[in-house]
Amino acid sequence: MILIESNFGKNTYDIHSLTKAFYPDEEVRITGVDIPRGDDCHTVINPENCGKVGKLVYKSDKGDIFEIKVPTDDRDELKRIIYRTLSKRTGRELPWGSLTGIRPTKLVRNRIEAGMSDEEIKNDMKQCYYISQEKMRLALEIAKREIALMTPLSPSNHYSLYLNIPFCPTRCLYCSFTSNAIGKDRRRVSDYLDALKKEIIETAPVMNGRILDTVYMGGGTPTALLPEELDSLLSVLGAHFDMRNVHEFTVEAGRPDSISEEKLKVLKAHNVTRISVNPQTMNQKTLDLIGRRHTPVQTIEAFELARAAGFDNINMDMILGLPEEGAEDVRYTVMELCKLKPDSLTIHSLALKRASVLNEMLTEDRRGGDSTETGVICTAGGVTPGEAEEMMRIASAGAESMGMHPYYLYRQKNITGNLENTGYARDGRYGLYNILINEEVQDILALGTGAISKRIDSGGNTKRSANYKAVHDYIANVDEMIERKKRLYGIISV
Repeated sequence: MILIESNFGKNTYDIHSLTKAFYPDEEVRITGVDIPRGDDCHTVINPENCGKVGKLVYKSDKGDIFEIKVPTDDRDELKRIIYRTLSKRTGRELPWGSLTGIRPTKLVRNRIEAGMSDEEIKNDMKQCYYISQEKMRLALEIAKREIALMTPLSPSNHYSLYLNIPFCPTRCLYCSFTSNAIGKDRRRVSDYLDALKKEIIETAPVMNGRILDTVYMGGGTPTALLPEELDSLLSVLGAHFDMRNVHEFTVEAGRPDSISEEKLKVLKAHNVTRISVNPQTMNQKTLDLIGRRHTPVQTIEAFELARAAGFDNINMDMILGLPEEGAEDVRYTVMELCKLKPDSLTIHSLALKRASVLNEMLTEDRRGGDSTETGVICTAGGVTPGEAEEMMRIASAGAESMGMHPYYLYRQKNITGNLENTGYARDGRYGLYNILINEEVQDILALGTGAISKRIDSGGNTKRSANYKAVHDYIANVDEMIERKKRLYGIISV
């Protein structure tokens, strides 16, 4: 464990995230202490800033103690100093440098829109954040593509719609979402759908006169519902929202064991244009280990069913860094997916969430070692940073071999190899909602458990309204959440 004593009183997220990136196999805790802010001024880079001096004291349970002096309250400079210190101590450089935010492409997009040239952007990002050349090229390519795709959807009278279905056939070990095994209580499913339909009906007038660009139904696994439940829900949706201008209607049919010909016919009948069939891996041993109760053969069959039903925009997900998987396991998954030729591929680097069962397992039994004892630094799924980067190269090359281009990117805390999640797609098959939700350039009306509605005000600031996460809380308080949305979008006064 690493204990950090800090007298900053803020920026704890950045301090924790950067430290965890360099020491991914350690538990990191931050405590506030009363360290005088002018302490040891003669050792500081800029003595004239003595009154603003901050200090971080790192204490390891292995007896390693060191200090980081910071002569400024500036957030980016604080991160640069921490990065330089920890990079020197560990001998590592992080692919995304000192960046801790989840949207690095937004920084690049802002620079493009400010009129900076490619070379100016690369130099500025390198100087500010120590980002690697490889990730800089990726971020620049995606930012340019995002601008081209978002521009037609940017007017303030446009919006997107999200619906959450918090049920799955079973719960995966890495999942941190509020997802419930659907077979346990059918009555709860019925009550939830009744509440969701009420939220649909009573929030639809909030968006009267506005243009709906994209619809995304996620979860959970929406196709865990029965065909008649899907049909009823989508009928209510279509009756209350104007779907005439929708560019993209996505439904996550993420679990192959939830897909049937009858459900696919329901989706087609309601003009769903894009679905996900997500294997995560094509290795049976791993599927068994992570709690996905389907086989690679079922993935292939579900994909072929969707093609036969007329879906020409099918996404597939894969996760890098799953337990006991190495580069050759990833290579095998990529080879199998290339045979199917999906229209888009989302490459996730495993991120260990506190609420996941997998996090608890790996906390108790870490593979590998640490930088002081074995020379190996392990990441979220038990692989080294070098192994994680090799997996990413294999997966990215596979996507590119299928004629796909990267079009959106986001990062998460405690992510394998300090890498990223990237969506690849063929031309004309880009997931527009993924861009809009990540870049926060459009209002999102979000319905269902855990859904977070977003409103972009005239100053470009994002205001949010979150729904209750637990199914029983959502059902009991749906009226309150409807009122919240009316206040968020100015239909009723605060």
